[in-house]
Amino acid sequence: MAFRNQLLAAASGIALLIGATAASAEGGVTDQDILNDAKTTDDVVTNGLGPQAQRYSPLKAINKETIKGLVPAWSFSFGGEKQRGQESQALVKDGVLYVTGSYSRIYAVNVRTGEKLWEYNARLPEGILPCCDVVNRGAALYKNLVIFGTLDAKLVALDQKTGKVVWKKDIDDFKAGYSYTAAPMIVKGKVITGVSGGEFGIVGRIEARDAETGEIVWKRPVIEGHVGELNGKPSTMTGKLNESWPGDMWKYGGGATWLGGTYDPETNLIYFGTGNPGPWNSWLRPGDNKWSSSRVAINPDNGEFVWGYQTTPHDGWDYDGVNEFIPFDLQKDGKTVKAGATADRNGFFFVLDRTNGKFISATPFVSGVNWAKGYGADGRPIYDPEYRPGDPSKAADGGKGKVVHVTPSFLGAKNWMPMAYSPDTKLFYVPSNEWGMDLWNEPVNYKKGAAYLGAGFNVSPNFKDHIGSLKAIDPATGKTAWEYKNNAPLWAGVLTTAGNLVFTGTPEGFLKAFDAKTGEEVWKFQVGTGVVASPITWEQDGEQWVGVAAGWGGAVPLWGGEVAKSTSHVNQGGSFWAFRLPKTLAAN
Repeated sequence: MAFRNQLLAAASGIALLIGATAASAEGGVTDQDILNDAKTTDDVVTNGLGPQAQRYSPLKAINKETIKGLVPAWSFSFGGEKQRGQESQALVKDGVLYVTGSYSRIYAVNVRTGEKLWEYNARLPEGILPCCDVVNRGAALYKNLVIFGTLDAKLVALDQKTGKVVWKKDIDDFKAGYSYTAAPMIVKGKVITGVSGGEFGIVGRIEARDAETGEIVWKRPVIEGHVGELNGKPSTMTGKLNESWPGDMWKYGGGATWLGGTYDPETNLIYFGTGNPGPWNSWLRPGDNKWSSSRVAINPDNGEFVWGYQTTPHDGWDYDGVNEFIPFDLQKDGKTVKAGATADRNGFFFVLDRTNGKFISATPFVSGVNWAKGYGADGRPIYDPEYRPGDPSKAADGGKGKVVHVTPSFLGAKNWMPMAYSPDTKLFYVPSNEWGMDLWNEPVNYKKGAAYLGAGFNVSPNFKDHIGSLKAIDPATGKTAWEYKNNAPLWAGVLTTAGNLVFTGTPEGFLKAFDAKTGEEVWKFQVGTGVVASPITWEQDGEQWVGVAAGWGGAVPLWGGEVAKSTSHVNQGGSFWAFRLPKTLAAN
C-alpha cells in the first residue's frame, strides 16, 4: 500500500509538471500583455486595469451624452446559498470573463452571452478565521493560468480553458489565523501575494512565486526582526531587531499585507501597504512598530526593501496602512515628479516620491480628523494625545482604559475599496466614509489563533444626511474638486474613463456614473443588491461594455455597529452584471 501511494504521488507530481509546462507552451497572457493592460481596450488582464492600478480606461464611446443608451446585456448568478460580500474585480481575455465569488469560488463565463463555461469551488475546512466576511477580491492571469487565493490561505492555479487544478500551494496555516482574500499580482513571471489575518497576531509578509509552478522565489516579512528568504535560503533581516518594538512583541506584530500591491515598471518597484500592529492596545508596544501601518517599496527581483514610509507610526486606532499606492506623474512647481498617492484609513491623503519614499504632502480628506493635528515637514504625524485611548493598566478596576471619541473610525476614511486616477482630469476619485468611533483599550495576551485586539469600539456616523462620500481630489493641492454624498457607507471600487466618466457602486444597489469634471450624476442602474466590487470596462465587437460584481457584504454589516443600520434593509446577492452600449447609439 505504501508503494502504491508513492506511485500515485509520483504520478500526481508528473501531472502537475506537465500542466506547468503546458502553461508555458500555450502562450496566453504574456508579461507584455500585463504591462500594456492600461492601454489595450479589448481585455482586462490585471487587477486595476494595469500594474499601476490607476483604474483608468482610454475607452470613450460611453460618455455623458451616450450613456443614456447603456443597457444590461446579461446577468450571471453565482448561485447557491453562498452569497454575502462580492468584492471581486473581474478579468476579461479572449472572449472569457473570470470572476471570483464569496467562499473562495471562481467562474469562467462567456463574455458575450453570460453562459458559464466552468466553476471551481474551493473545499474550505472548518475553523477558518476570516476577519471581515468571506470575500475574494479577484484573480490573476498568466500564460494559460488563472490564479487566485482561498480563505484557508492557499493559492490555486487553474487551467483557463478547463478550470482544472494545475498547481496548489499553502500560503500559511489557517489555524494560526492566516487567510487570503486579495487578488494576486503578476510581475516578471512571478505571482506576488501577501497574507491576511492581522487581528490574530500573524506576521505580514510579501512573497513571490514562479507563476508557472507555484514554487517560492523570495519572501519578505514586513515586521522588523524577521529574516527574509531568497531561492530557498535565508536572506536579510527586515530592519533592525528591537529598533522600534519592545521585547518579543515583534514575533507576532501584525502588519498583514492583506490587500495586494501595485507595480511600477518605470522604477521597477512593487508597492505594498502593511496592516495594523498587534495588538490594537498600543500601550503594550511603545515605539514606531515598523513596518506596520506603512507603505513599502520592494525590488521584485530579490524581495529586498528599497524604502518604507509609515503613515501611522505607533498605530493605536487600527488605521492599518494597506490601501493601494498608485503611481502617477505629479506636476509641481513646473516639474514632473515621479509620485505615488494613497488615501489612508487614518483620514489623510498622501503624496510621496515613488522613487525613494520621500514625503511630499498629507492632507485630510474627510471631516473632523482629530487623532493627529497634521503632518510635519519630516512626514511624521503631529499627534493629539487627547485622542489616544487610555492605558488600561492604569484603570482603577484593572479593566478598560479611558474611552475617546476619535475620527475617523477604524473602518477608515477609506478602506480596501480602490480609488482611480484620471490622467485627463489629473484628479483621484476616492470612495470615502464620514464616521467616528468610541474606542477604548483592554488587557490582552497573545494566543495562537485567537483574536489579538485589546480594544473595544462603537462606530457612529459623523453626519445625519450621509456617511459615504465619493470625492475628486487634486493631488497637487489636496483639495476636493467635487463630492457626491451617499446615505449608506461606500464600499465599492472606482473606475474612470476617457469618456469623462467615473463609475462606482452603492450599498443601496446602484451602479452609478458621474461626470469626472463636475461630479454630476449622469446614469444609474439598480442591480437588486448592494455593490461592493470594482467595475471594469472593455471593448468587444466594436462596442464598449461595463461590468461589475454585485452582492452586499464586507466589513460594514459585521463591524459597523450603529452605521450598519443604514444597510440593514439591503438584500444579499451574488451575480455579475454586464452592460453594453450598442453601436447605433454610440454613433449618435
